[in-house]
Amino acid sequence: MEVQDYLRIVQSRWRIIALATIVGLLAALAASLVATPMYQASSRLFVSTASGASVNEAYQGNLFSQQRVASYTKLATGADVLQDAIDSRGLDLTPSDLNGRVKATPVPDTVLFDISVLDAKPELARDLADAIAAQLVVKIEGLEAPAAGVEPVARATVVEAAKTPTSAVSPNTKRNVALGFVVGLLAGIALAILRDRLDNTVKSRETLDELAGVGLVGTVPFDKDREAKAAIAFHDGYSGSAEAFRELRTNLQFLEVDNPPRVLAITSSLPGEGKTTTAINLSLAIAEAGYSVALVDADLRRPRVAKYLDLIGSVGLSTVLAGQADLDDVLQSSSYPNVSVLASGPLPPNPSELLGSTHAEKLIADLRERFDFVVIDASPLLPVTDAAVLAVKVDGALVVVKHGQTKKEQVTRAVGNLRSVGATVLGTILTMTPSKGKGAYEYSYYYDSDAPVQKIESPATQVSPAPLPVQAGKQVQ
Repeated sequence: MEVQDYLRIVQSRWRIIALATIVGLLAALAASLVATPMYQASSRLFVSTASGASVNEAYQGNLFSQQRVASYTKLATGADVLQDAIDSRGLDLTPSDLNGRVKATPVPDTVLFDISVLDAKPELARDLADAIAAQLVVKIEGLEAPAAGVEPVARATVVEAAKTPTSAVSPNTKRNVALGFVVGLLAGIALAILRDRLDNTVKSRETLDELAGVGLVGTVPFDKDREAKAAIAFHDGYSGSAEAFRELRTNLQFLEVDNPPRVLAITSSLPGEGKTTTAINLSLAIAEAGYSVALVDADLRRPRVAKYLDLIGSVGLSTVLAGQADLDDVLQSSSYPNVSVLASGPLPPNPSELLGSTHAEKLIADLRERFDFVVIDASPLLPVTDAAVLAVKVDGALVVVKHGQTKKEQVTRAVGNLRSVGATVLGTILTMTPSKGKGAYEYSYYYDSDAPVQKIESPATQVSPAPLPVQAGKQVQ
């Protein structure tokens, strides 16, 4: 991975990093607040040896004392010295109780060393430090004296008694919080990288092209307004979503130059990827160019077109396929110019059989004769076979993929299902793409006081807008 990859991960997954950092801070702060304050008291000892009158003897004696310091620091934390110190103070403790709380530290390049005691009670820390120092002095004299009544070759002297500490040495709240911040930040970055490596959803055009084996026809940016109203008001001016569908409309002419598709099935891998919204707004975008469009709700499992367009959904496709009504009886005019809608009708018990019947073929042929374009909202490909059965009867299928949610293997399986039945996969549509950050697909517009000037910024395609193929002698201005 390059530096840019790490920056992209940090930018796209900053919430994970921020959350981990906050957790680290709060954990460190909580640990500091609940921890018992500990106090430290220290006694300092001086090691001396009997030295001669010459400079050389004095030097040798100093080296001997420094060597003795290393041994005495080990002796100070031994069980014998600690037990003697405890007994001298009459404390109800054992040497094991002092494990990790007593340290003997030599002062570098000197014959001094410190004995430090850590305890929750400052007075007890002071008393233990003095007691251990005193017992160590006695211990050293006994070990260094070659015989009774003979001057020891080395001795230790307490040169600085322990004082009662006035402030706790732990917890160090500032240090702990800083450490918690660093640990949380590093953990967050590690989690973000791990999450990115384990993320198998589609987030780029390159990945989608490779998985589907066909080109990306268009991208649709995330628009929270679509949650309230599925249809885009193309006549109200320019918006990112509207221009995305206009670009999608333009790109349709390049799918099959000699024989442009006129009957399109819009499908997806799973529900919730935006196929119905895409079918509706693609129909409106084509109609905006002056073509007549029939929008067919062929999702006979979970139909949504009639609901989104405020039309009657109780009669429609299933009614015609079952022979209970003619097309003219159930075809509805929408509130949008040039767009007629064939709702789903009652939910049948056998959707796949109805869509695969000869009645369905005749109905599609009839719609092709009546309208310039037919856009069919089909069922998702993975849960049921309805869309695959229908796709072989149309000019081709467009597979909708939701950015950051549809998994790679789901795209592969969905496209594979279409190809296994011999259907034509025209391309893919990436929906709900981010409008900011790396890989975003943006549409910006600038206006002056005289006339609107349109600026399109989109890495999705590099195709200049052009009119759709003229059908039935129509000319689009």
